[in-house]
Amino acid sequence: MTQPTFRSILTSTHVCPWWIGYTFDNPLRRIFQNPRQILAPYVKHSATVVDIGCGMGYYSIAMAKLVGKEGKVLSVDIQPQMLAILSRRARKNGVAERIETFQDMDIFAERPQSVDFCLTFWMLHEVPDKKAFLAKIFNVLKPDGKYLLVEPKIHTTVQQFGAQRQLCTEAGLNPIDSPKIGLSRTALFIKAIPNDR
Repeated sequence: MTQPTFRSILTSTHVCPWWIGYTFDNPLRRIFQNPRQILAPYVKHSATVVDIGCGMGYYSIAMAKLVGKEGKVLSVDIQPQMLAILSRRARKNGVAERIETFQDMDIFAERPQSVDFCLTFWMLHEVPDKKAFLAKIFNVLKPDGKYLLVEPKIHTTVQQFGAQRQLCTEAGLNPIDSPKIGLSRTALFIKAIPNDR
């Protein structure tokens, strides 16, 4: 049986159009979602981190500043327009050498257990095959790697978010916190090591 690809897991019929990204990526957003404040507890100097559904780089650029010159940010989005804008913004912010962009998460099959931290911000609700998607996140995380799931309250009910949390647990991700982020439902997970499962 063939493994599902990232593109098949996240089909274009469920994806927010790239041009709407400008609505979410603006200075006013920092009032209720400051990327540095949100990420600083989890993104450390010299770490390798991944931002899945990175859009125009609102969080990827903040991650790149936090990991420093010795770190790496792997930014994934299936829309090339988003990645082009992210690359341009990364150059403007002087962090382009720290960010690698990908249109397909399957590149991580070559990098198992290589990531310290993974972020999906307001995108998991768009994924039809969440089970397969979360399995990929589990595989790319290092032992004790952390995953921050953030979903918009407007699109994700309490019940739906509870179902997402359960799928994360079934994938081997143990919940450890629920950080406060404006307009969002959140869960922080740590990758379970074999003895924990």
